[in-house]
Amino acid sequence: MKAKRSDITHKLKIARGQIDGILQMVEEDRYCVDISTQIQATMALLKSANQQILQAHIRSCVREALQTDAENPKLEEALKLLEKMAQ
Repeated sequence: MKAKRSDITHKLKIARGQIDGILQMVEEDRYCVDISTQIQATMALLKSANQQILQAHIRSCVREALQTDAENPKLEEALKLLEKMAQ
């Protein structure tokens, strides 16, 4: 994940700024559709960051777990995360 850590961190910082902006919009009683649009944009950014994190996890931790003969709790963990994302 080191290679993409800066990209993920950047996305999360942007999302944090967007959430601060959304809070201000709500406090200022701005137009609901505009607020909703900003929320959707933030959710998309968070989803993208989450996908990158999970891809890195699968490429490293899960791959290592699959290469051993032991039970694979990392695989089960990854499958549960994917199930949650599908909801």
